[in-house]
Amino acid sequence: MRYSFVIPVYNRPEELEELLGSIVRLRGDYAYEVVIVEDGSTRSSEEVVARYRQQLPSLVYLVVPNGGPSRARNLGVAEASGEYVLILDSDVVLPEGYLAAVDAALQDPTVEAFGGPDAASPDFSPVQQAINYAMTSPLTTGGIRGGSAGAMEQFKPRSFNLGCRRERYLALGGFDERMRFGEDIDFSLRLLEAGARTILIPGAWVYHKRRVDFRKFFRQVHNSGIARIHLETRHPGSTRLVHLLPAAFTVVSLLAITFGWGRCGLVALALLWFVDALQRTRGGAEVAALSVVACFVQLWGYGSGFLRAWWGKYVQRKPEFTAFKDNFYD
Repeated sequence: MRYSFVIPVYNRPEELEELLGSIVRLRGDYAYEVVIVEDGSTRSSEEVVARYRQQLPSLVYLVVPNGGPSRARNLGVAEASGEYVLILDSDVVLPEGYLAAVDAALQDPTVEAFGGPDAASPDFSPVQQAINYAMTSPLTTGGIRGGSAGAMEQFKPRSFNLGCRRERYLALGGFDERMRFGEDIDFSLRLLEAGARTILIPGAWVYHKRRVDFRKFFRQVHNSGIARIHLETRHPGSTRLVHLLPAAFTVVSLLAITFGWGRCGLVALALLWFVDALQRTRGGAEVAALSVVACFVQLWGYGSGFLRAWWGKYVQRKPEFTAFKDNFYD
């Protein structure tokens, strides 16, 4: 077996159905299996899996107690038999050329791990398109998610779309199951520290639906900001300028709103985001306006999480922590 798709799922059978449908439509004759790990769901995906068994004969379905996505991925990789594992979140949909792009890149046998960008599908809701813009625009993330040239940081595969030679994955112990956020960056950093060759495959992009509202989006990026401080503790020197900018922006924004300093700058930045989103997205003025909201939410959420964790670690001397702990998948 050449490839094993590993997909953790929690209470999202509709998402899994879309993802499996896209896997069935992949172009090319490649040997692959699909390993689904049902992570303690109360809304089972068993019926969805049953519908796809004939179309996907090499399909493994594991039902395990809820332990979070890191544990689910590790269990899936342990069960997999492919030379490479392709780890996906349940809220992505693959384009037809995904596996062909991966296979072409892996003709180079020195590649041990890889990832691809995320994109917005034409059927995304306005909020989904706006959040996708905020997460992928060079004006917010500096292009570090793989969507642009000249990124401010070396590309690191993320768990929504991450591939790795299974042998290397197992040697590194997989994802750290103690981490609730930032576990994919931790894994990528460990790959690099171990000397693994990791690449971006631009053609291996996915539609990343991110079924969240702005409130949930804030919670996610806030925890990502917290995780950055924890990652620096685990991997000294891994923090880059691009990680500091949201915190600086959050402080400047607070001063501008409170004292009136630089408010014109915030308005000018909002206009820049609006115009850029108008050109990059397909939703017209509505999506562009929502993109401005998403950009502020993303930067303030990440920045406030970063500052909160910095204060907790370096001033209060607290151990690692996360916020909004309802479950692993929010």
